[in-house]
Amino acid sequence: MPAPLQQDETAPVIELTAVSKIFATTSGDRVRALDSTNLEVKPGEFITVVGASGCGKTTLLRLIAGLERCSSGSIRVNGTEQTGPSEQIGIVFQDPTLLPWRTVLENVLLPVQVLKLDSRTHRPRALALLDTVGLADFQNKYPHELSGGMRQRVAIARALVHDPAMLLMDEPFGALDALTRLQVRTDLEALWLRRRPTVVFITHSVEEAVGLSDRILVMGPSPGAVVDEIRVDLPRPRPIVLGDVQAFTAYVDRIHRQFERLGVLHGVEAPDAGAVRP
Repeated sequence: MPAPLQQDETAPVIELTAVSKIFATTSGDRVRALDSTNLEVKPGEFITVVGASGCGKTTLLRLIAGLERCSSGSIRVNGTEQTGPSEQIGIVFQDPTLLPWRTVLENVLLPVQVLKLDSRTHRPRALALLDTVGLADFQNKYPHELSGGMRQRVAIARALVHDPAMLLMDEPFGALDALTRLQVRTDLEALWLRRRPTVVFITHSVEEAVGLSDRILVMGPSPGAVVDEIRVDLPRPRPIVLGDVQAFTAYVDRIHRQFERLGVLHGVEAPDAGAVRP
């Protein structure tokens, strides 16, 4: 297995400076998705971005990945201006998008083929990744023979097979049931602890963010901007069930209160005691 990429641990591997993104609609309107966003991510950090739907989380991820260009500001990855997709970055989307005519192992090895890497040296890594996520016995199965959670684990292994320095994940557990989400979250942490790639993870789940992250970025409503940063000081590996950990609930409560202040969450008003009931 190749050695981890040696990096200056004090220098950010992802750096956004005053980044804004404006989209033009088919009707000719201009929609500002991100507004003057600044962000620094250090090597090996696990960063999670949370926020309401439409706040620009996915846009932020696509900009970092080089799948979109910013309208203003700058994005640097490993000190170099980001101009397009890079083999330094692995990406996992909500839909695993496995190729149905390829086996599990062949799907995991797809980036190796696309990047024209040596399949002989990467095949053992692919098998090791499948073993880590509990799919070693499914390497010759096809996607239609797998559950949704298993397909997503294959997608995570595929994103890591070429040993990227960075992993970008856009709500990868969004389509999974609650129990499967917990298991895949644990699998992801296990993979991350083994290699410590830099991770930027997008989720709607506050509990999931606290369960995985070193640092959480809270985004306000559209146009998106980071309004709070929370460092999560919990030991690793983290237990599957975190609800009984007092510090965990304190982090979750802080983020929920922030969403209340932003108007993303609304409480239920008590009924007027003097009101006449029907």
